[in-house]
Amino acid sequence: MNLLLLSNSTQYGRGYLAHALDAVTGFLPARARLAFVPYALADHDAYTAKVRGALEGAGIDVRGVHEGGDPLDQLVSADAVFIGGGNSFRLLSALYRTGLRDALIKAVGGGLPYMGASAGTNMAAPTLRTTNDMPIVQPPSFETLGLVPFQINPHYLDADPSSTHKGETREERLTEFLEENDVPVLGLREGSWLRVDGDRATVLGERAARLLRRGAEPRELPTGSDVSELLRGEPRFDA
Repeated sequence: MNLLLLSNSTQYGRGYLAHALDAVTGFLPARARLAFVPYALADHDAYTAKVRGALEGAGIDVRGVHEGGDPLDQLVSADAVFIGGGNSFRLLSALYRTGLRDALIKAVGGGLPYMGASAGTNMAAPTLRTTNDMPIVQPPSFETLGLVPFQINPHYLDADPSSTHKGETREERLTEFLEENDVPVLGLREGSWLRVDGDRATVLGERAARLLRRGAEPRELPTGSDVSELLRGEPRFDA
């Protein structure tokens, strides 16, 4: 697998993908034809134009998979694929509807570079169960692409000790997930990402990640941490 999994695509005070542009351009092949999957948002044309505007200066040719003909054909002719953020339920439903889910599993398993941000990063995990999104539509299944054998929680938020809000924290919600499932969860804070290159996985970006496991205390993983051990796990759901 050749993966770049971003927590977020927009950082406060900066343009789209600007905070991770060096990582993105270093990941994508030179002058790549990039198949962009815009299905996490409703306006596919506007979303694709936004991505195109962010990457055209780097010589990346962005083509929306919805732009003319069969989305699967766009995937076949691409040098890499990028799935953008938005609503993860809407995105997964569209991947099933278009046949892209199975096609992506096959293509990325065969070496096609895969980049995801937010909802696109959720798709790389085995299931949608650790997304932060509201289920605005009902996909045929919660099973996503399973490119890695563990869960990822993009936009991971730490509890604010000064807050008067008494609802569940992100850590509490993920702990509830771990009460029912035996699968590590990697929380990616804003400005951070996971790079997977073959059998090596590394936390990178501006902030540490948070690793939660069943029956163990959460661990802080500073940027640069090697988390390759997570690639060798066997997820157990409804355990």
